[in-house]
Amino acid sequence: MSDKIRTHKDLKIWQRSVELVTRVYKITESFLNSELFGLTSQIRRASVPIPSNIAEGSGRKSPKELIQFLHIAIGSIAELETQVIIARNLDYIQSDCYNELDMELQELIRMTTAQAHSLFITYLFIACNF
Repeated sequence: MSDKIRTHKDLKIWQRSVELVTRVYKITESFLNSELFGLTSQIRRASVPIPSNIAEGSGRKSPKELIQFLHIAIGSIAELETQVIIARNLDYIQSDCYNELDMELQELIRMTTAQAHSLFITYLFIACNF
């Protein structure tokens, strides 16, 4: 991590994932009340661990642990992606909203994967004393 990154709040992937969670909560407000303890709850519970794992991994101050938590966040993104597809199939999410959300999810996966890869290369470089 660069000198400009002091906490997880400085990470673009954390900032983007917090924005995603906020958007998910707003979108699921329009779901049927009968889904409050079903798909609405599942989607919300899948979104919150994304920034939470990024923050926890960053707080560990170890590149190896941050990489592990980034991979957990990627798993949560995939889980959320699946639930969003189900919501779209049930017509809880309109196509245009789904397309925007899907683009956000794909971008977040790309960014998080790139961050994990970059950290892994740095970790190997340090571990091998190059």
